[in-house]
Amino acid sequence: MSGGLALKSTPAPIVACTIARDVQTFDLLIDDIEAELGEAWGDLNFLEAQAFLVQPEADDLEFVAIAVDDEDEPDVELLLRVIELAKARNVKVILIAEDVSPPTLHRLLNAGADDFVPYPLPERAFHQSLERIRAGHTLAAQRADAGPESPNQQDAPPQAPAPIRHATTNMGDRVTFAVQSMAGGTGATTLATNLAWELATIDKKDPPTVCLVDLDLQFGSVSTYLDLTRRDVVFEMLSEAQNMDVDAFKQALQSYDGKLSVFTAPSDILPLDLIGPVEVGALLDFAQSCFDIVVVDMPSAIVQWTETVLNRSDVYFATLELDMRSAQNTLRFIKALQAEDLPLDKVHYVLNRAPRGLDMNGKARVKRLAESLGITLNTQLPDGTKQVTQACDHGAPLAEMAKKNPLRKDIAKLAKTLHEAIKAEAAAS
Repeated sequence: MSGGLALKSTPAPIVACTIARDVQTFDLLIDDIEAELGEAWGDLNFLEAQAFLVQPEADDLEFVAIAVDDEDEPDVELLLRVIELAKARNVKVILIAEDVSPPTLHRLLNAGADDFVPYPLPERAFHQSLERIRAGHTLAAQRADAGPESPNQQDAPPQAPAPIRHATTNMGDRVTFAVQSMAGGTGATTLATNLAWELATIDKKDPPTVCLVDLDLQFGSVSTYLDLTRRDVVFEMLSEAQNMDVDAFKQALQSYDGKLSVFTAPSDILPLDLIGPVEVGALLDFAQSCFDIVVVDMPSAIVQWTETVLNRSDVYFATLELDMRSAQNTLRFIKALQAEDLPLDKVHYVLNRAPRGLDMNGKARVKRLAESLGITLNTQLPDGTKQVTQACDHGAPLAEMAKKNPLRKDIAKLAKTLHEAIKAEAAAS
């Protein structure tokens, strides 16, 4: 696989948004809107929506989906104001309601909602609602033609999540991905661990074999994130890697759920120069000879063998955040690689805790950061909030603990992009 693997994940323009007190409580809506629009949507709470809908950027929206339940009834005046602002921008309004009293529902519908869907969403109801508003068949038009109807007339069983389609072709190639943080707490280990898990489980029929290697010899946390023990054999393998064989390497591995092989950090804090380029090269040789995909979690420090991993990697992910320390450290990182004539084209910058889709000020800051550093930030991961910490403390990937978490979803999309690129290159070779 070539080192210049292109990851084209530039965010799509926002054409719609959900408006809810907490959109995560309407998980069926998230599934349906993603099925219709992919990534071309954002989410706002009621106060954020009120502020956004008076901005010129709101003119680009096709529709908003306002999701409410009985807990929102005390804020009905705010909801009416949001609908009024949306209609003033000629933005269509789909009202999605669960356990809302008839008087409140009547007020919201009469305020200008273009369509209504009960929650839990009936099968294909959201898709059909979009078709109606795009065809101009709104509630107002229906009332003009046939008089008012009962909004709950179309109730049906909840929609089951659509089955995921899995690839079936063999990988046929050996690839290595590395992850390094540009500043502490930017999510490098979270990305490495969850990316490895998503790759290991991406294809149920023909899954690639994946090995996750933790090379942070001092404070590596992969074992904690997956609830694995730190074994003494890891130290022996690291210190004598050039004299070991594949069988010894396999003995040092642990398995998570029978699907992901893990080479953890050692049990004791060790100096980073305990190993050198020769030992790291031998370790990667063993891993690549046994597995389709190797994911390496690097220490935040630049060490003698960083060059070894960078040269052996197909993509070298560098995680950063939207702050000054990340910007300054990234600039130092770039200068260091340029001074040593190392392949900067392999480095793929990942912005963690990126601004959400409708945060225009945040987007402007992201653009300025990328321009000032001379880099692209095509991969932008959202804040996974406290669910990430809970999953790490529990010792399980996000896919196991918080499947619908927005960070988990974006890491899964990144894994899918990588998997498809690997298969495409293998098929072309």
